[in-house]
Amino acid sequence: MTSVADRSTESAATDPGAQLAADTVAKLRATFATGRTLPLEWRKRQIEGIGRLVTEREVEIADALAADLGRTPHEAWFGDVASTKGEVEFALKHLKKWMKPTRTRVPLTVLPGKAAYRYEPLGTVMVIGPWNYPFYLTLSPLIGALAAGNTVVIKPSEHAPATSAALARLIPEYLDSEAVIVVEGEASITQKLIEQRLDLVFFTGGTDIGRRIAEACAPHLTPAILELGGKSPVIVTKNADLEVAARRIAFGKLLNSGQTCVAPDYLLVDKSVREEFVSKLKATLTEFQGGSTAPQKIVNDRQFSRLAGMLEGQDIVAGGNPDSGATTMEPTVVLNPDRRSPLMQGEIFGPILPIIDITSLDEAIAFINDGEKPLAAYIFSKNKAEQMRVIEEVPAGGVVANHIAMQVLTPQLPFGGVGHSGMGAYHGKWGYEAFSHRKATLRMPSRPDLKMIYPPYSERDKKILRKLV
Repeated sequence: MTSVADRSTESAATDPGAQLAADTVAKLRATFATGRTLPLEWRKRQIEGIGRLVTEREVEIADALAADLGRTPHEAWFGDVASTKGEVEFALKHLKKWMKPTRTRVPLTVLPGKAAYRYEPLGTVMVIGPWNYPFYLTLSPLIGALAAGNTVVIKPSEHAPATSAALARLIPEYLDSEAVIVVEGEASITQKLIEQRLDLVFFTGGTDIGRRIAEACAPHLTPAILELGGKSPVIVTKNADLEVAARRIAFGKLLNSGQTCVAPDYLLVDKSVREEFVSKLKATLTEFQGGSTAPQKIVNDRQFSRLAGMLEGQDIVAGGNPDSGATTMEPTVVLNPDRRSPLMQGEIFGPILPIIDITSLDEAIAFINDGEKPLAAYIFSKNKAEQMRVIEEVPAGGVVANHIAMQVLTPQLPFGGVGHSGMGAYHGKWGYEAFSHRKATLRMPSRPDLKMIYPPYSERDKKILRKLV
């Protein structure tokens, strides 16, 4: 009978990609086996290295993001540099406390035992980065993995080649090169790395690819954390501050040309205020872009064609004008699309914003809950009761009232999806826990040694045990 390990070895002997995967994981496992990733000081040095990387090489990071995504230097700083530095600072401040064992009380039957739980690293893990925020969404889970004391293989997205090359070049300069290794390449190398029976795979990306990652992990019983996406809705009630709602929704949608997993995907606006809101939204989009509707850069031809196809037959009330030569599209507002249209069936992930009329909060909640659970749900309302209804009645990865995407920048909160929007969470302590095993420990003395727990049991023993247990 041929084992999984035997098949992996046979594959490596004939496939250069498989050999690279096998050699990479073997090197990382050898490093982990030395125990050098366990001390607090090693972990802190690696996290500090990430902070220095994004600080000292900000210009190179911005250049890579401009090449891949058309970002300005300010957008690069806000989306990938500042956000990463915030995670670094939070982890460094709290890591020592996270690593301490936590004592817990025990039931009477276990006295005088001493119970506790502690976190130990999983071993060798993989972080699969996305193309939309290729530094932040790769380095943020890396912080959690290193804080937990793991060795890590990083697979950057092949759809952001300049950023992938920058990560491969910069990470060995700032981190332990025997504990963190970047492997570039097409999606096939990801499969070959997973076949090495990693201790955990962390993936950020679309739901369809996430499903394939989970399927690849399943034969090896490799746990997977999937940070996916979905159609994140925004409810705008008649009790909203419409000017603030328009500004914050436009801000969230224009970030990275709408190519953000927690971007507003569609709006459910109370019909009584919709006309006024659309007017304010259109004015805000123009204002934010310096008095024009500046085209938004789309990452590649495939994504551009997908987005352009979504606009066919729609009632466009602002923007549009897709330019296939430049792969750009103006911020686009669509009114009341058919729910069966491609625009409303899948995550948009681009600068298109559908607006759908509603007549009540009940209708809005029912509309959302009729679909898959989103990564984020938003409500704009000054009415606390309306806010709490959405918080309590809409299953989602997270719910935010009166703002967009700010939960991502809050390391005190777990970030993750539910259902089709993902499984598992990270950021802050949740990132540390995601890459750790919570080990239970119980220390019992040799004496006293109660004889009544051992057979044969007398009637007296049985009565006492029934009272104690």
